[in-house]
Amino acid sequence: MRLKIMLLLTVFWLAVACTSEPAATATPIAPPPTTAVSTESTQPTTASTETATTPATLPPPPTIAPTATSTVASEPAAEGVSLLTAADFGTDRNPLTGELVMDPALLQRRPLAIKISNAPPSYVRPQAGLNSADWVFEHTAEGHITRFTLIMYGQEAELVGPIRSARLIDVELPAIYDAALVFSGASTGVNQRLNASDFESRIIRSADPGYFRTGEDKPFEHTLYGRPDIFRQGLEAQGLNTPPNFNGLLTFTSEPPAGGTSASQVTLDYEWELVEWRYDAAAGRYFRWAAGEPVLDANTGEQVSAANVVVIAPFHVEDATICEQITNDVCTHLSVQIQLWGSGTGFILRDGQQYPITWHREGRNDLLTITAADGRPFPLQIGNSWVQLVPTWYADPVTVAP
Repeated sequence: MRLKIMLLLTVFWLAVACTSEPAATATPIAPPPTTAVSTESTQPTTASTETATTPATLPPPPTIAPTATSTVASEPAAEGVSLLTAADFGTDRNPLTGELVMDPALLQRRPLAIKISNAPPSYVRPQAGLNSADWVFEHTAEGHITRFTLIMYGQEAELVGPIRSARLIDVELPAIYDAALVFSGASTGVNQRLNASDFESRIIRSADPGYFRTGEDKPFEHTLYGRPDIFRQGLEAQGLNTPPNFNGLLTFTSEPPAGGTSASQVTLDYEWELVEWRYDAAAGRYFRWAAGEPVLDANTGEQVSAANVVVIAPFHVEDATICEQITNDVCTHLSVQIQLWGSGTGFILRDGQQYPITWHREGRNDLLTITAADGRPFPLQIGNSWVQLVPTWYADPVTVAP
């Protein structure tokens, strides 16, 4: 089975690689309705230190072969729990995780989308707040290094950080989760997109209350942290700490669905670092490793883990109008637009099993949802989820072990 998966993945990623030469670089797909696409300039905008042409239509994204103090209420073994309709959640279950919360008032707050650094490891790890997020998206920033966006809603972390600058993916995620954005800054071009977005009033900038510098003896850009409770106080003062409108429904079951294949581990090669998720049957969760070392949450000292690991490869397209890094007056890295709209295929790991899935987001403010091979909503395991966004230009980056 593993050989078959590897062969399928190899054929897919080689096919992608054959179409990724500069002359054939894809142009952006039109984003969901209500998103403005800049047409002011075809020259790259300058990158900031820390603070479009008319789109053509591409075919659907390529197919990936399957290969803190808790605010969550304890639940007796959670056996036989099925959350398949909105009514099943009642008023005390988190719609992003399916978990019971001790205080339903937590679900009446605005979610936070928080930008967290992941490189270099010696300066940023262990990060604070990873295990308190309902969803985490890992994506390449520029080059091959990755960065996280945490979606924090049903739980709260005392501290989050190191907080870093936003990328184009952060023009999308706050719209998906009706969230406020927490970040350190952005390049000029990304800032322009954020300032023109439909969540501009919910942007929490680095001069706002809640941010602080640790004073540690390391590069300045890796010393910014934040206190989510103070961020929410600022939203409250503006009348913005209101319940989110999730335009879509995620489903959850405590028992794994039929049709899965054994998957004890997935390895993702981001070229600068190998990321692993290893299944622990006793815990019923996948635990995260990076470069062979366990990844920890600084708030608790516990290893980062997930009930669900989602691996998808939406189109990754360089935006020629936005430069993220300039060296000797030359743009060395353009901003990458991860086109998380429309639909595409991938796979999900839960309960030590692997399942092929299709992800969907048709409207700008639609929740990212998942369907199974039969077209019905795919049920997640109750708990948190990590999404691994894999660039379409990588060759054979994913290995699943049975």
